[in-house]
Amino acid sequence: MSEPITLRQWNRTLLSRQHLLERVDEDAIEVLDRCVGLQSQDPRAAFFGLWSRIEGFDPAELDELLTEREVVRIALLRSTVFLIDAEDARWIRPLAEPILRREIAEAHVPRLVDADPSRVIADAAELLAGRELSGADLGKQLALQHPAENPSTLTGIARCGLPLVQVPPRGLWRGRGAPTYRLFDEWAGPGEPAVEGEDARADLIRLYLRGFGPATVKAIQTWAGMTGLKALVEKMEADWELVRLTGPNGEILYDLDGLGLADADAPAPARLVAPFDHVIGVSADRARVADPELFRRTVTPNGRSPGFVFADGFLAGTWHLDADAGVRIEMLREVSKAEEREIDAEVERLREFLSRPSADYAR
Repeated sequence: MSEPITLRQWNRTLLSRQHLLERVDEDAIEVLDRCVGLQSQDPRAAFFGLWSRIEGFDPAELDELLTEREVVRIALLRSTVFLIDAEDARWIRPLAEPILRREIAEAHVPRLVDADPSRVIADAAELLAGRELSGADLGKQLALQHPAENPSTLTGIARCGLPLVQVPPRGLWRGRGAPTYRLFDEWAGPGEPAVEGEDARADLIRLYLRGFGPATVKAIQTWAGMTGLKALVEKMEADWELVRLTGPNGEILYDLDGLGLADADAPAPARLVAPFDHVIGVSADRARVADPELFRRTVTPNGRSPGFVFADGFLAGTWHLDADAGVRIEMLREVSKAEEREIDAEVERLREFLSRPSADYAR
């Protein structure tokens, strides 16, 4: 086994691959693809995620990708909503099927009176054929066919049982409104048959390691919402596709062969990382960016995520938007005067991003 990589080298490699060491001048969809989509349960989180990674990011670029149907907002891995390239969503959605089906069985079926969830899913597909419906309207129309049931439970079953896209205006930078659904194939159009089975899971592992490696098997599985990937990872290693590394505390890490590691001494300027961002929000390897005790202090009772303040590559505080769109910082640890100035500069940068009039985003 190789010599252990240091915590700073692990940290800098992740931040480099996530474009959080230095903003890049690239198209939003390219950055989105390298991040394997961005968490979009909060519709504006993905905009902040791209703002923190792209020099001069213009929200209109992402708005256009959404309205042109090149990217979609859809429930995928872990049953959470991703903003992701539509072509990636096409083959990743079937991989998420087991966790979505489990959510139906564990969260929704116990609330049913007498409806068959398979029938609910089929009825929802008929109702959505050729049109879009808000979540509330979908639930109401399903309840006409299943009058003993709670409409929100019926909508929840449809959301898990069908590949449903949340269509604009929700999800746009200035968009508002409750989730409105369309069937994925009708919204994004037909595509090539999806890769399936072990080949698809291997592709998912490759994408994760390209964007988040080196990583433990547990981190891959946590992000994917899957179990049983260890044997496949070891097979990919045996096929010389992956390399095995040792983490700073003896962790067994895997990475794509040939990607290389970042310099442990590479500077990591302060960043305001988006709420729910996968670089910190869902990671069994979170120690590479956050002291566990500090991260626990960011967890809220309602499950809402703050934004995260990084200084020298590691969690240092949280950021929040007040009602007047002001940016409020809450520090969790001391930082140097130089880091404090960097944080202040990022806050000012975010204020400018938020205060630009809507007309600035028009194309």
